Amino acid sequence: MAITAADIRREVKEKNVTFLRLMFSDILGVMKNVEIPATDEQLDKVLSNKAMFDGSSIEGFVRINESDMYLYPDLDTWTVFPWGDENGAVAGLICDIYTAEGEPFAGDPRGNLKKALRHMEEVGYKSFNLGPEPEFFLFKMDEQGNPTLEVNDRGGYFDLAPTDLADNTRREIVNVLTQMGFEVEASHHEVAVGQHEIDFKYADVLKACDNIQMFKLVVKTIARKHGLYATFMAKPKYGIAGSGMHCNMSLFNDKGENAFFDPEDPRGMQLSQDAYYFLGGLMKHAYNYTAIINPTVNSYKRLVPGYEAPVYIAWAGRNRSPLIRVPASRGMGTRLELRSVDPMANPYLALAVLLEAGLDGIENKIEAPAPVETNIYAMTAEERKEAGIIDLPSTLHNALKALQTDDVVKAALGNHIYTNFLEAKRIEWSSYATFVSQWEIDNYLDIY
Repeated sequence: MAITAADIRREVKEKNVTFLRLMFSDILGVMKNVEIPATDEQLDKVLSNKAMFDGSSIEGFVRINESDMYLYPDLDTWTVFPWGDENGAVAGLICDIYTAEGEPFAGDPRGNLKKALRHMEEVGYKSFNLGPEPEFFLFKMDEQGNPTLEVNDRGGYFDLAPTDLADNTRREIVNVLTQMGFEVEASHHEVAVGQHEIDFKYADVLKACDNIQMFKLVVKTIARKHGLYATFMAKPKYGIAGSGMHCNMSLFNDKGENAFFDPEDPRGMQLSQDAYYFLGGLMKHAYNYTAIINPTVNSYKRLVPGYEAPVYIAWAGRNRSPLIRVPASRGMGTRLELRSVDPMANPYLALAVLLEAGLDGIENKIEAPAPVETNIYAMTAEERKEAGIIDLPSTLHNALKALQTDDVVKAALGNHIYTNFLEAKRIEWSSYATFVSQWEIDNYLDIY
């Protein structure tokens, strides 16, 4: 049921909300907020879309002479955080960004995803659902409260306490998420020491992306309460698995039916023709949208053989070595799982390009290649070449070059986001490429 302005005013009084966070994401996926006192006067301003901020202060937004921006809150994102202090509770609203002229701002990642959803509806679908699986690390902090790379456990996949010493932290995160309305399906220790995963129920993609951003905030807040630092960095430590964010995706029609399911599939996988076309679009554009779903220099330290992360552009049924797999569930649970996305990605941008890539497959009837049901990691380079399997980009530099060649992916971002993202990432790569690392000192200084 939709939340109304009257509901919000009532909860502010009933729950003693004293401050209100107006939240939004920048182009890089970092959650920003404008915090205001929850007085009647300020609430009136927020609920009538009159709250303003300086857009020139946000990375990749606007120049200083175009700085006035408006925050239009999505009332359905209203949340009273289950923490507070003696000064009262804090609540939050996720907002869309509008210009001073009352137009949706082209640089707003959330608004950009809404644009992709309008295209989806024009093609004939009702909703695009996402079930994310974000992973993160918990590290100890030093005496000054700065994060270290020292993990606080020696646990492994699905381990129990006492090996998993972060059990209480993870349990409190789940409790807080549940209080905030999340439907948590599972939480467990992941493969690497100090690594964790919490899965929450799928939702329509806009709500799911909002949930991802809110999830990160909760995880970091509760971890710090326990004296730990949570990071969603893709590969914070050498020699162990990195963190991914597998994305389970499905389209639904206006009858509420899963458009990816077809029990009469002649290929025997119970997938619809549209599912195969969507898969074909994901496969065709995979190399070129990698810069968006793996957006940092560090992302490519995760995408290497030997640590379970996908490296090769292929798909399969239950085989977990390719880029995309089709989980066993059918009926309403039929979905495609893209395994290369990492949690550093801006979820709104990532899902906009994935949706548009899939829709390109449907609209242009792009056939997916044959599935690969053998372990790709065990194949030789010659065998992969013979099977038509290519590697994902190995660096951010290569991914950015590929991004520039793909009109579908660029259109999915819109010109403002595309140009500002590209500029920011070129600067990032240039900074990294000229940095002399400790590895280089260790390996070259004495020899040469």
